[in-house]
Amino acid sequence: MANDVEEFNAYRKKMNTRILAENNTVIKRIFNLDTNAFQEGALDTQTKELLGLVASTVLRCDDCVRYHLEKCHEEGLSRAQISEALSIATLVGGTIVIPHLRRAYDYLDVLDASLTNK
Repeated sequence: MANDVEEFNAYRKKMNTRILAENNTVIKRIFNLDTNAFQEGALDTQTKELLGLVASTVLRCDDCVRYHLEKCHEEGLSRAQISEALSIATLVGGTIVIPHLRRAYDYLDVLDASLTNK
């Protein structure tokens, strides 16, 4: 199970390195903007990660959902907080996001298990 997390992160790192190696100014600026947008500001990082999780779920981006689930874990958000955010995402996104919700809970279980095994 924890292998799923490691595989996801290894692939993400590999592809981000490959993409950034193209030296495309626009892509580099977008990556930089994304990184900086989630830094603490008027909103704390936990809130921003929950917002990212909701937006990613509504937009039906499974990779983004996984990424934000991991960040929520790193930020110390509880399963109840994450679950509540996912309920808002489902309300806003409608029933079409339910398959993504299933995958989100599956990955959340994987993350919980990986923390238990450390």
